[in-house]
Amino acid sequence: MNRFIPGVLIALSIVMASFTFYPTGEEQIIGEWLTGNKKARIKIFKKNDLYYGTISWMIEPLKDGKPKTDINNPDESKRKQQLMGMMLLTAFKFVGGNEWEDGHIYDPEEGKTYSCNLALKDNGTTLHVRGYIGISLIGRTDVWTRVVNN
Repeated sequence: MNRFIPGVLIALSIVMASFTFYPTGEEQIIGEWLTGNKKARIKIFKKNDLYYGTISWMIEPLKDGKPKTDINNPDESKRKQQLMGMMLLTAFKFVGGNEWEDGHIYDPEEGKTYSCNLALKDNGTTLHVRGYIGISLIGRTDVWTRVVNN
């Protein structure tokens, strides 16, 4: 009977690890996410019951040996702001299940801000980022992949 104990302990350890691998509830979105085009990582965090995301890594952080800046921003005074560390996701509210709504996403490649909803899918391994103008039916979804938990 003693030979079964190590096997049982290993099985229990695996089961317990599966329950703690991803945060649960509304904070399950917290962590780092690789964007769909794999050009950047976005670090999502919680502040005052809302969720935000900043650029934490870029595949090409430099241009001509200098940090890339927000050259496409329509506000000329912000065009010298560095992309690394820039806030892309702002003020998302957890609405239940695996969804966060009423936030905004800034696209530095276009210099535009869109309304945005987030939906966690595939057991917390992918994040569907839906940017839109007006209603969410008219928009585009990008699928991000979890890289690091909180």
